[in-house]
Amino acid sequence: MAEKPKMDIHSASQDEIVVQYAPLVKRIAYHLVARLPSSVTVDDMIQAGMIGLLEASRNYDARQGAAFETYASIRIRGSMLDELRKNDWAPKSVHRKIRQVMEAVRNIENESGRDARDEEVAKAMNLSLDEYYKILQDASILRIFSFDELGVDEDVIGDDMSEHHPSPLDDIQRSDFKSKLADAVASLPERERLIISLYYDNELNLREIGSVLGVSESRVSQLLSQALIRLRSRMSEWR
Repeated sequence: MAEKPKMDIHSASQDEIVVQYAPLVKRIAYHLVARLPSSVTVDDMIQAGMIGLLEASRNYDARQGAAFETYASIRIRGSMLDELRKNDWAPKSVHRKIRQVMEAVRNIENESGRDARDEEVAKAMNLSLDEYYKILQDASILRIFSFDELGVDEDVIGDDMSEHHPSPLDDIQRSDFKSKLADAVASLPERERLIISLYYDNELNLREIGSVLGVSESRVSQLLSQALIRLRSRMSEWR
């Protein structure tokens, strides 16, 4: 079968671009929604992704060397994340409680020089363990934002395709940040470190991780939220 000729993005109409790349938008949307609370729908993400696709078609510069699909994937995912941030799916009370957990974790770990235990964090916040675990469950929205908010930029091509040209100082700061983040991840309790790896590196969902560890999906969700809160606390000077 003859290879399908590549579309000339700049001469194609919006309808042609949408038809050609709609499957890409849907694939990214389903992948993202699988990691988010049930209140976020695939249709919401597809709609936002289509906006990102059309923006990518207008801004794409083939001279930078990246394939359009690679560049578009970055912009599509970014548009979906922007939509989530704009609508702020987590109530303000959840954000407030997460900040309180971060403060408690930071204080305990600074004083003890070791990982804060669940019981210690709950006691510091005058909560029962069940109430503390409920906060961790509600903090599931952190899953999609945490590494982005910490400053991790997976979109290396995105930097090359933008008008911003990193200075030598930018490069040094990014290198220092990545080194600090790697150290912070390595310092996590073993089970939390494994969950981070399975979720972000191996891209397993919570149910699959639960099967690997022999725990419930809800427990994995709690441990993942706890790991991310611990990381945010330990990386607070970079935020």
